[in-house]
Amino acid sequence: MKLLNSTMAGAFALAGLTAPAMAADCPIKVGVLHSLSGTMAISETTLKDTMLMLIEQQNAKGGLLGCELEAVVVDPASDWPLFAEKGRELLSVHNVDVIFGNWTSVSRKSVLPVLEELNGLLFYPVQYEGEESSKNVFYTGAAPNQQAIPATDYFLEELGVEKFALLGTDYVYPRTTNNILESYLKQKGVAAEDIFVNYTPFGHSDWSKIVADVVALGADGKKVGVISTINGDANIGFYKELAAAGISADDIPVVAFSVGEEELSGLDTANLVGHLAAWNYFQSAEAESNTAFIEAWKAKMGAERVTNDPMEAHYIGFNMWVNAATAAETTDVDAVRTAMYGQEFPNLTGGTAVMLPNHHLAKPVLIGEIQEDGQFDIVSQTSEVPGDAWTDFLPASAVLKSDWKDLACGMYNTETKSCVQLLSNY
Repeated sequence: MKLLNSTMAGAFALAGLTAPAMAADCPIKVGVLHSLSGTMAISETTLKDTMLMLIEQQNAKGGLLGCELEAVVVDPASDWPLFAEKGRELLSVHNVDVIFGNWTSVSRKSVLPVLEELNGLLFYPVQYEGEESSKNVFYTGAAPNQQAIPATDYFLEELGVEKFALLGTDYVYPRTTNNILESYLKQKGVAAEDIFVNYTPFGHSDWSKIVADVVALGADGKKVGVISTINGDANIGFYKELAAAGISADDIPVVAFSVGEEELSGLDTANLVGHLAAWNYFQSAEAESNTAFIEAWKAKMGAERVTNDPMEAHYIGFNMWVNAATAAETTDVDAVRTAMYGQEFPNLTGGTAVMLPNHHLAKPVLIGEIQEDGQFDIVSQTSEVPGDAWTDFLPASAVLKSDWKDLACGMYNTETKSCVQLLSNY
C-alpha cells in the first residue's frame, strides 16, 4: 500500500500549502500476470507488452503518488493452476499493489481464491462468460450482453442465419457462453436440433471432421452460421480447414469472440475475408485517441505490430486505476476500489468508458468483417452498453444483480432482497 506521507502532509497543512502527491514507499509495483509461453502466448504476450508501454508512459508523466511504477512480470505459461501460484507470488513475495492479467476464464478462476484471500486487485481485460462478480476483480472486457448476444442478433437479423454451430475450446468460458446462447436462441424460436455444439481441447489441430459436421448441418438448405469461442492457437487450424474445404463467409459465416488483429497477423487472411469478429474495439476504429494509441504502440513495438480489443481494455483499466489511486491518495486496495466507482476515461472508439458498481464497464459493441490485410471493416457499432455480470437468459441468474458500491454484494437476489454469499469454489 502506498500512502501520502503523513508527516509531510501535516507539515504542508501547517504551512497552509497543499501537499504534493507523494508515496511513502517507492516504487509502486504493478503485477503483470500473462502467459508468455504455451498455447495462449499468441494472445497474451501482446498484453504484457501493452502493460510495459502503459507503465513507461505513466512514469514519463511523473509516475504515481510521487513514485515510479515498476512492472513485475511473471509467466504462468498457459498452465491454469500455475496462475494461482504466480498470483500468490506477486502478492506475497513481490508485494504488488495491483495485478493486470489473465486471458482465459479458467486462469482467472484459478487465481480468484488467492485474490480474495490476500485482498489483491485484478484488472481482467478479456471478454468472458459473466456469471461471476468478485470485489477483487474489475472486469474490463466484455460480458455476454456486450459481445455474444449482440453478435447472435446480427446473425439472426442481418445475415438470416437459421442454424447455429457453437464451436468452443473445452473450458468454462465457451461452455458457459454457449449455455447462455443456447437458451437465448431457443427463446428466439430456434429449434434444439438446429443448434450444434462442439468442444475441443486447447491446441486442437485436426478440424476436418468438425468442419464436415458443420457443412452437413446445412444439408437441408437452411443458412448455417458458426459462433466461435475457440481460443489460442487452435484458431489457426480451424480457419485453415475452412479455407481448405472451400468454405467462404457467404457460404457459412463465422463470428469469433477470441480472434482479433493479433491472431490474424499469423494467418493468410485471403480466404477469410468476410468472416466476422465481435469486440468492443478494432484497430480500424476512427478516433483521435485511437490514432495516438496506435502511433505510440508502433513507435515502441515496430510498424508491423497491431492493436486489439484486450489491449484497449488494459489501456482503460490501467488509466482508471491510476486516476482512482490519485483520487484516493493511496494504492490501498479497499480505497482504490471505492474510488473506482464512476470513474470515466475516453475509450479508443470515440466514446467514454464508465466503471459501474458491478465492476464492469459500459462499452460499445462492434462487429467487424475480416479484410485481406488482417484488419476489420466495422459493419456494426452500438452506443455504450452497460456490462451485466449476470445474464438475463438463464433463470437462476436473471434474478441476480451485482452492486459493490451500495449493496456491497456481488449476488444480490432481487426477489428475496438478500445477498447470496459468493464462494471461491471455482
